[in-house]
Amino acid sequence: MFQVRIHGRGGQGVVSASELLSVAAFEEGKYSQSFPSFGSERMGAPVQAFARISDANITIREPVMEPDMLIIQDPSLFQAVNVFEGARTDGYLLINSSKTAEQLGISEISSQYPENHVMIIPATELALKYIKQAKPNTVLLGAFAALSKMIGIPALEQAIRGKFPEKIAAPNIIATKAGYDIIMKQLQKKQQA
Repeated sequence: MFQVRIHGRGGQGVVSASELLSVAAFEEGKYSQSFPSFGSERMGAPVQAFARISDANITIREPVMEPDMLIIQDPSLFQAVNVFEGARTDGYLLINSSKTAEQLGISEISSQYPENHVMIIPATELALKYIKQAKPNTVLLGAFAALSKMIGIPALEQAIRGKFPEKIAAPNIIATKAGYDIIMKQLQKKQQA
């Protein structure tokens, strides 16, 4: 079973990201699960959502305490909550930022992960470019697909089209593919180095 924990702030699409991830996994014939955890339910408040993907039936229903992938949609949370609590350092770390790990002040933590398991992507900038909103979730889902190999872009595209009307789905699919492409290019560059 592959477990994901997504951290962000209210209004950034954290819950939608978890739901889309779960639906995409289901579209690929896998078992999946998605659910949120709210603090105070308001815009800008810290939010986390969880997803599980498995080839077998999922029987647990509690929050993901030891994620295989930790997705940080808002790096300002580094100062607000311990987003790294329980994170498996043999897993993956995906962060929305245009800064480096050193600039974010997390180089000590990120250095504990295997090579090519920590990726930082300017997801908000890409979201603004493609969907004209500061909602980095679909960009990060594309990045998730490239980094984890747990789901593919066609399944994500199908999930997005199932959740949103076409005028919203189309730019989000473009943003998803952009996130995927950036991570694939980063991985290729690191392999050639």
